[in-house]
Amino acid sequence: MLDIGGLFAYEFFQRAFLAGICSALLCAALGVFIVLKRASLIGEGIAHLSFGGIAIGLVLAVYPLYTALILALVGTLLISLLNRSKIVYSETAIGLMFSAGLAIGAVLASVGGGFSVDLFAYLFGSLLTVSPQDLQIIVLLTLIALIFIGVFYKELVLMTFDERSAHLSGVPVVAFEVAFNVLVALAVVASIKIVGALLVSALLITPAASAMQLSGSFKGTMLSAFVLGLFSVMAGMLVSFYFDLATGGAIVLIGLLVFGVCVAVRKLFKLGKRELAPDTICAHGMQETRFEAKDGSGEKDV
Repeated sequence: MLDIGGLFAYEFFQRAFLAGICSALLCAALGVFIVLKRASLIGEGIAHLSFGGIAIGLVLAVYPLYTALILALVGTLLISLLNRSKIVYSETAIGLMFSAGLAIGAVLASVGGGFSVDLFAYLFGSLLTVSPQDLQIIVLLTLIALIFIGVFYKELVLMTFDERSAHLSGVPVVAFEVAFNVLVALAVVASIKIVGALLVSALLITPAASAMQLSGSFKGTMLSAFVLGLFSVMAGMLVSFYFDLATGGAIVLIGLLVFGVCVAVRKLFKLGKRELAPDTICAHGMQETRFEAKDGSGEKDV
């Protein structure tokens, strides 16, 4: 019988548990926006770029999350610059940053040799490596991102569904787009120690995609994404601990299983395709934003 309660006697599991809650909450909040904006590649690109930052930190004997955060933020700004200046499309810019991160990481890993074990923990996540300093950084990044989302929630929602209306309403679209990408960078870095740099994008996408199979309102989808994401993280951590598996891999596989179950439930109960779409948006001040599920289930409030 699994002694789940006994796990919390270990300080490393307490830290991993708190870090997992932060990662699930932050990724769920951002993931719904990312999926609806069809911008899933941004998380992938920033995650792989952060791999290069981790390698830089390990080679220079600097705290790796600092260098990962710096490189992720620089890459985020470069993606926005390349796209907005019409040098390349956003997908191409993301691909360039994706390649740069992997290339930097591969080169430094080959010359650094002695940090292969540490690098594996950062690539695929590890319960044992969440230090008190890591937890402080994760909590701080999570609070910054969630406060921003809470303050500018309606602007972000309006931009997600209708960027042109957002612009006409006086929302500084370019600034908010850059800010949102920065939030994704914070989420990626905050989740690296739990899920790993190569798999963190799945934690951004999978819970949101699962929640959209079941919920027809925006807030309902975000709440469902958090619950499903938290379940995936907690279950993955337990499986990882008891079967000595890579934490990130276990979390992502369980998340994919949850997604399959959600799809099956939708099909079984004939819920129809759950696609969030704007119904009425007040263009002046955005006092009210309402959405409907395109399956005939009626109007839902945000």
